Amino acid sequence: METPGLVVHGEAAPFSTALRSLVNNPLYSDVRFVVGQERQEVFAHRCLLACRCNFFQRLLSSEPGPGVPSPVVLSTVPAEAFLAVLEFLYTNSAKLQRHSVTVSFPLSLMGAVHTLPHTPANVERNVHQYRKKYGYLSQLCLEFVVKALDVELVCEALQVAVTFGLGQLQERCVAFIEAHSQETLRTRGFLELSAPALLPLLRSDKLCVDEAELVLAARSWARVGAAVLERPVAEVAAPVVRELRLALLAPAELSALEEQNRREPLIPVEQIVEAWKCHALRRGDAARGTPCRRRRGTLPREHHRFLDLPFK
Repeated sequence: METPGLVVHGEAAPFSTALRSLVNNPLYSDVRFVVGQERQEVFAHRCLLACRCNFFQRLLSSEPGPGVPSPVVLSTVPAEAFLAVLEFLYTNSAKLQRHSVTVSFPLSLMGAVHTLPHTPANVERNVHQYRKKYGYLSQLCLEFVVKALDVELVCEALQVAVTFGLGQLQERCVAFIEAHSQETLRTRGFLELSAPALLPLLRSDKLCVDEAELVLAARSWARVGAAVLERPVAEVAAPVVRELRLALLAPAELSALEEQNRREPLIPVEQIVEAWKCHALRRGDAARGTPCRRRRGTLPREHHRFLDLPFK
């Protein structure tokens, strides 16, 4: 029986430093990427990428032809995020920048989904490979994001979480917004949320904001979306506006909202009618559903005593 040889381990730090020096270094580089909307040129090394990542292995499997090979274009991937992933592939560590980390860990999945045919089988296979290969990196990024969350960053992080199905990050973001609702509603990030990202916020009982302020924020959000998408405000608001709890508004507030809604349609007329029914029936069935349930930040109004639904 052969005696196993002695394994000698060198220091990890100098090895990592040496490999880090090759990140985006044209020296000995044999593959180029053009990344992001700014079309930044990034240099890399095929053998390192291929042995560290299945996605790059497939992407770079073909032999380069004679002459200078054409660059690989990844226009949808931010350059800063791409460089962070390269650094991790080269050194097994990465310096996480506060405002770019939210897009770093879904990067490989983004590239795979944009590059491969959009079939359910391909998407499912790449999600599995992403989780297997980048699980550790994504966990590190998640921990970093959670520690760095603030009012300006949280909506960007929530959007990424919803887009890529990162449930744990979504839960953390929603919890943060619930605790800092008024400040978050005033940020540009809130106005740029997609409808699927806004929905879990409007469905929450724990938002620390009054319904009147939430209606104003939803209107501002819909106006921004309407300007960007060149669609009517009511059409943009349609996927989310049903989550507004209009019955929590006092009759005078509801009348003012109804008048404004005539000038600038936002809320379906039937939804306003339902709110008036809650006022009229008071203890009837119409006052026992989500449209009448108070949130954590709901300010008390005289008619709330008829709702008989304290915040839980």
